[in-house]
Amino acid sequence: MSTVFIVVVGMLTAASIYMFLARDLPRVLIGFVLLGTATNLAIFVAGRVGSMLPPLVEPGAKALAAEAANPLPQALILTAIVIGFGLTAFALMLVVKAYGAFATISIEEVDEAEPRPVKPQPEPLAPAFRQKQEAA
Repeated sequence: MSTVFIVVVGMLTAASIYMFLARDLPRVLIGFVLLGTATNLAIFVAGRVGSMLPPLVEPGAKALAAEAANPLPQALILTAIVIGFGLTAFALMLVVKAYGAFATISIEEVDEAEPRPVKPQPEPLAPAFRQKQEAA
């Protein structure tokens, strides 16, 4: 069963990388969500998915039973899902604002952050040199 999960994690990671290379803001956002999902699934697989025994400590025992599910990856995944949802909502609003500001979703067409070519300006003359030129 874990082999299937490993293949799914690999496919999700490959799909997210493909979406990152798409150069459109919504596709990059979808790639970001897919990468988060792949990471959550990888952590989930690391926490012994196959066990159906709940992670409860028996009365008088000092640790979980060997075949119990590990509660730490489950708690980490729940936290990661909440943080990922908030980050996705924030990134979606950035995409909407970028579309409103630039009227495009293509990364290639958004060039506000790139420097524009500057025409060379003649250097101002030094005051002493200027006086010599005016006197001549």
